[in-house]
Amino acid sequence: MPADDYNTLATVYDWIVPEALTTPAGSSEAFLPYMEGVDAGARVLDCAAGTGSLAVGLAQRGFDMTATDASAGMVERTRALAAANGAELDVRVCVWEDLGAQGFEPFDAVFCVGNSLAHAPGREARRAALRAMAGVMRPGALLVLTSRNFEQMRAEKFGLRVFDHVVVREGRRGVVIYSWWLGERWEDPHGFDVAVALVGDGGEVETLGERLHFWPFRHDDLDDDLQAVGLLPEETTYEPDVGNYVVTARRPR
Repeated sequence: MPADDYNTLATVYDWIVPEALTTPAGSSEAFLPYMEGVDAGARVLDCAAGTGSLAVGLAQRGFDMTATDASAGMVERTRALAAANGAELDVRVCVWEDLGAQGFEPFDAVFCVGNSLAHAPGREARRAALRAMAGVMRPGALLVLTSRNFEQMRAEKFGLRVFDHVVVREGRRGVVIYSWWLGERWEDPHGFDVAVALVGDGGEVETLGERLHFWPFRHDDLDDDLQAVGLLPEETTYEPDVGNYVVTARRPR
């Protein structure tokens, strides 16, 4: 995705994620069940780190963490969160395709969460991103990724959602607004507008948001993509009527 995507949204990203995932402790606790066989001290990469909650949380639990993101704004927030929590981790601005050029030692686990993979523009770019992730994994290493259920999203077609409650983060109040529109074909670019209207103590409103593009895929397509780059799918939480799911895969030994 373009490197400047999410830079504005980085400042209000905490309002659009579930409260339990806004803290390092909560985020790491949510994903530990998917880390079978990955022990404390293992080398772990979060290659769509966002604001850094997961990377910092795993670092606090004893993992040797590296965090990358295409957005400089997100990387800045990850560094700030790490400093505030006394966590040591390597944080870099890096797109997926450049992971292999970073000189990383092979990782025992790689995370790509937060519906990030859909920002790769189409199947070939998506496979290139997954191939780059596989390329920095040691044999037997684990990949954990999350995705929105795009079959469900396309069935709903165009959409507008204004959250029916005020979201409070660190004492500040905000209302989250989503709108999205879909391409005619699966392989066409789709659009997603995200905005957070921050409400001041005097009733004033400041709205921050971004227009994002994404290229959706079916659950079966993702399974094919993983196998195409040499990864072996293991587990999935996919259900047709559930909005998001987790997939794990391994690099063969």
